[in-house]
Parts: sequence; structure tokens; C-alpha cells
Amino acid sequence: MSIIICPGIHQPDLSESFRVELLDLISHSSVSQKPANILVYPGQDFLVLSAFHILQFLRVSKSLQLKSPIIFISFSAGVVGAIGAAYLWQLLGGHVKAFIAIDGWGVPLEANFPIHRMSHDYFTHWSSCLLGSGQDNFYAEPAVDHLSIWKSPQTVQGCWVDSSIGIFPPKGHLTASEFLLMLLKRYEAN
Repeated sequence: MSIIICPGIHQPDLSESFRVELLDLISHSSVSQKPANILVYPGQDFLVLSAFHILQFLRVSKSLQLKSPIIFISFSAGVVGAIGAAYLWQLLGGHVKAFIAIDGWGVPLEANFPIHRMSHDYFTHWSSCLLGSGQDNFYAEPAVDHLSIWKSPQTVQGCWVDSSIGIFPPKGHLTASEFLLMLLKRYEAN
């Protein structure tokens, strides 16, 4: 499984913390028999908004091939560049297995690949879903500050909601990390 992490505009150590948490989460679960290939887009500041620069990063990565299925996990302003890069990757013949937007408030998300939103509060969740969302989404309850969901998803409690019908699935309360793991297991199985 290849996972592309597209950070927002913040300190790089927060993305490294997220990568380590994700790697730990995957290694202590039954997500994959093979080690996960997790790449973090190194662009900072306004380069996180550039789909072109993210695509260029993907194309020069020696551990990725165009036909390799990938999952995008993006945060905040990085959602803007990541969704564009996902579209471009697909236009070049690549396979996007899923797109997970964490606090991508105000970013329209529609595609022919699965999309999931994760939000730091209920307001961000419902107002973002107006601009497109997938079937399964997550919001923090109680609300947390914007960076907390990226910095330490294992501590963020919240709700899993099926936005297509507006209900909570069984076991609808979980952590942001547990929600991510659920999605990764789903897409590894497909």
C-alpha cells in the first residue's frame, strides 16, 4: 500500500509526528502483510497548494509506479494541492484508491474515487460536506483545535457518520486514528 501525505502550512515536525503515528498504527494492525510505503510531500508554505509540485514529487519518487494504487491523506491547505494532484495522477493513468481530507474546510471535493472528510469540529464537518464528501466521514466530538487532529489523531475522540444518509453507523464513536485505520483496512482489502 502506498500512502501519500500532503501536509498543510505548519511546522514540518507535525507532519513527521503524523507519519510516525500512521506507521505505528499500521504496523500494530492487520492492515497489510507488506510494509506500508508512506511518502510525505516535502513542500512547505504555499507549495502545499500546488498540484503540479505534488505531482512532480510523485513522478520522481522511486518507490511509486504509475499503476501502483495510492491513498492520499491531506491536511488543511494541503487538501487543495492534493486533490488536484490526485486528479492529475489519475489523468496520467494512475490509480487513486481513496482520498482522505483532514480539515479541508472550503475545498470542493468531487471525484470518481472514494473521498472521506475528517474535521476538527461539527461545524467544519457539515459545512465542508456541502462541498462534497464521501460516504464515511469523521468529526471530533468534543471539538478540538485545528492542529490537534493532525498532531495527535490518537487522542481525538469523535463521531463516524455515513454522510450519504446522515446516520451514525454501529460503533459510531471512535478516535481519529481508529477511523483512519478502518479506512486503510477497507482499501487494503479492495
